[in-house]
Amino acid sequence: MNKVEVNKSLAYNAPGHFDMRAIRLHGADNGCNAFSLGMSHFLPGGGTEYVEPPVELVYFILEGEMTIMDKNGEEITVLKKHESMHFAAGEGKQILNKQNYPATMLVIASPLPKQ
Repeated sequence: MNKVEVNKSLAYNAPGHFDMRAIRLHGADNGCNAFSLGMSHFLPGGGTEYVEPPVELVYFILEGEMTIMDKNGEEITVLKKHESMHFAAGEGKQILNKQNYPATMLVIASPLPKQ
């Protein structure tokens, strides 16, 4: 059992992300080996570059909304407060906060594949 307090969690730089703040809540560094849980705060206009991550992901929107787009920047869907989306390993996408207010989401990720 491991309680994590947000105010004591470490922020980190997430590669390919911009105008955002990432906080790792659970992961291998604190004994959670089956998945990681992070919280991401995106400023207006914040998001990610297109990526095809080698891990499964689940996004859950706590506040605001995030637009999910394909590699050409075409909108796939908009995730709104209390909506979630699962991505298979290797499934490509980019995300963007198109609103004029911040968005916050939880990110659950499977471990990186063993090399």
